[in-house]
Amino acid sequence: MTGLVAEETPTADRFARRLRGALRRDAKKLLTPGPSTVPMLMLGPQVPDDARVQEVLDLCMRIGEIELSSGESVDEVTATMLRLANAAGLPAVDVDITFTSITMCCHRGNAAQPVTTMRLVRYRTLDLSRLAETEKIVRDLEAGKLDVRAAATRVSETMRTPHPFPRWVATVGWAGLAASIALLLGGGPVTLAAAFVTTAVIDRVGRLLSRLGVASFFQQALGGFLATGSAILLISIGLFPAGTRPSFIVAAGITVLLSGLSVVSTVQDALTGYYLTASARIVEISLLSAGLLTGVVLGLQLGFQFDVPIEVSGDLPSSVGQFGLSVFAGGLAAAFYALAGYAPMRSLPVAAVVGGASWAVYGVLTQVFGIGQIPATGAAAVVVGLAAGLLRRGTTTPPMVITLAGVTPLLPGLAAYRGFYQLAVEGGSEGLVTVTFALGVGLALAAGVALGQFATRPRRTSEEKPTSTDTPAVATGGFMQESDSEAGEGPAAPSDSK
Repeated sequence: MTGLVAEETPTADRFARRLRGALRRDAKKLLTPGPSTVPMLMLGPQVPDDARVQEVLDLCMRIGEIELSSGESVDEVTATMLRLANAAGLPAVDVDITFTSITMCCHRGNAAQPVTTMRLVRYRTLDLSRLAETEKIVRDLEAGKLDVRAAATRVSETMRTPHPFPRWVATVGWAGLAASIALLLGGGPVTLAAAFVTTAVIDRVGRLLSRLGVASFFQQALGGFLATGSAILLISIGLFPAGTRPSFIVAAGITVLLSGLSVVSTVQDALTGYYLTASARIVEISLLSAGLLTGVVLGLQLGFQFDVPIEVSGDLPSSVGQFGLSVFAGGLAAAFYALAGYAPMRSLPVAAVVGGASWAVYGVLTQVFGIGQIPATGAAAVVVGLAAGLLRRGTTTPPMVITLAGVTPLLPGLAAYRGFYQLAVEGGSEGLVTVTFALGVGLALAAGVALGQFATRPRRTSEEKPTSTDTPAVATGGFMQESDSEAGEGPAAPSDSK
């Protein structure tokens, strides 16, 4: 019995020792540190320090602010900011733009905190020369001709520089645009002169209201009322001889007022996937269009009170001579719009050629082939978009000059006035149909431009594609909503509408 116990004891001791050894080995393995995990956490590109990152982000934000306030599409602005950041050494950035602010974030992996900055867009101004200078700065930085600090200095100088022309030159541009539209529609010398003077007065009044901070809705309403009321006044004093069409004055004024709306940018936002921003832009366009409608209807009602109706003119003349004159007038309208937007002088002939070509395409399709106004407008707008995309590669003319100026002769000013007249006189159903038709023309115009630009745009690499979540377009600060706050000329005007 004693031998059996002695024999079992060594066996139990050996099992206990083996168990303790196994436990010690496992505990040692658990407590022994493995390879460093820091290299695994350092994901993403190596970036400079905080000061350098902030310097680059500030440059990108200021350039984005200028482009948005000048009317560039958000897809293009976002791509420009991403390219600029990549050229300056920050390849991992995100851009997000709301209606009044720009946010930009630089990612620096999991081991370093991201750097985020925001900038408010407090002004809307149509200065195409400033836009052209900004694009030149971007090209020089990408080509290595400028470093970040030198580019920032040039941007500061650009923002402080006043408009290249005196303010009265812009007034002449808007007035010349109205006279060109009247000529395009078939108006005579008296109609042209009246459209010129009336639009000049509207521009100066709108400038005053902008300085006083009056909302854009009331500016549009007053502009529509002045355009209609001036025609009523001229008819009352017997200025128009028999056979003239005073309704062309109102149609020209409406065209000028419509040129400040962001229909093209809104449709481009929707087509490129910025649906939330496009919705916000639609609300703004609807509000400004309602203001224009209110002003025109009030003016028509005033004319009825004094027994001075301004009936809508019938079909436009379609002779060969009038066609050539309309093409010439379309080119003049585009050039005057570029002048009113302070475009570089060298770009005015280019704008005139594109504007004349767009109206020529429209006239051939409608008068020769009998195609409807909406598809003909879309086809002519495709020509404008193609021209803007092709000319950006071989010239220094900003594509925005070509786009905005080229579509100006195609704006449905006469159709809009016909719809407004029907709403005020003939009943709501017919007026709504005509206004919807004018809206269809505007949508065809915007979609055609977007299609032409898409067909000719440079193909982007994955690093250049926009990564922002929803970036709204800030449209051109067009007629009657221009602000010169950067030049020290007063408070910024409300957004009129990149």
